[in-house]
Amino acid sequence: MYNKRLIHNILIFVPVTLVIMGICMVYSASCINAAERFNDGTLFLKKQVIFALAGIIGMLLIMRVPYRQYRRFAYPFLFISVALLLAVFIPGVGKKAGGACRWLGFSLFSFQPSEFAKLAVIIFLSYSLEKKEQNIQIFSIGVLPHLMVVLPIAGLVLLQPDFGTAIIFILLLFAFLFVAGVPRRYLVSLIVLAAVAALPLVIYKGAYRIQRIFAFLDPWAHYKGAGYHVVQSLLAFGSGGLWGRGLGCGTQKLLYLPEPHTDFILSVIGEEIGLVGVLGVIVLFGAILYCGLQIALNACDLFGTYLALGITFLIGLQAIINMDVVMGLMPTKGTTLPFISYGGTSLLMNLLSVGILVGISDQSDCRVRQ
Repeated sequence: MYNKRLIHNILIFVPVTLVIMGICMVYSASCINAAERFNDGTLFLKKQVIFALAGIIGMLLIMRVPYRQYRRFAYPFLFISVALLLAVFIPGVGKKAGGACRWLGFSLFSFQPSEFAKLAVIIFLSYSLEKKEQNIQIFSIGVLPHLMVVLPIAGLVLLQPDFGTAIIFILLLFAFLFVAGVPRRYLVSLIVLAAVAALPLVIYKGAYRIQRIFAFLDPWAHYKGAGYHVVQSLLAFGSGGLWGRGLGCGTQKLLYLPEPHTDFILSVIGEEIGLVGVLGVIVLFGAILYCGLQIALNACDLFGTYLALGITFLIGLQAIINMDVVMGLMPTKGTTLPFISYGGTSLLMNLLSVGILVGISDQSDCRVRQ
């Protein structure tokens, strides 16, 4: 039995719990690094708290907005996304870090346009696929227009370069087309074409990518090179045991584990809170995914179903990729853990997305869609 009140409460409580856990772990993982680099051990903590408060307030406000109103913003959001993605390449506007240009720099904060683009693409695909429901099996109507929109956006992200996020856009597109009922022959053909198109990317900087694959297969044999991140992550998990060393008592974050407050924050959780903490995180994400699927099944219309599925898929996909990477189950990718990893734009957009989910649930009529 679909219980809107229960779903509502879970989707408020669980993300806020993950955010609070994330704030604690960001401070624990970053305080020493921030003190050495910026002479302020609370720098990342303060920024994360500000974005967390803004995101929670935004979530509580946006859940009251009728979700059908997002239809009218499908194309404006797309245009804004493309403009922002292009702006990162403008000297003096785009901000570089670690050899990548993915942010728009401001005086105190930076903004990552690809995070906004994810939600914009989900809204567009939900709107467009609902409108084309009767003609979804016609390639020129059900498939081609969506390829022409999503692939250029993924290309702009790839140029930053951000290979992991570009792949997320492609997977989002395939997920939407599959759920919408696009014929399998089209999907199989697109998968083959995508594999062929990926060959130049493997050839370009091929040695670097091949090293990552070898490091994934045997990180211990490449611990001084491409496997260093994974080895340090596994050491953190192993030393945490069942209950962990204690909050703030981890050692791998002490300049051993790269990016402990962003991509590898789950490793810090594993070391300091132990297996219990990691399992707790997995259970909380499982609750979000379950609620999201229930909301999609009970949405009032097809737009709400697509929108809920897209948001749920995105949150779940990013969480699974991050967890797999830090546990050595997937080659290293720069994907953060939603709600927990440091990153203001990601945190803000994820909380706003949950607010949309809650809004769809509150406005549902409790009839399961077939």
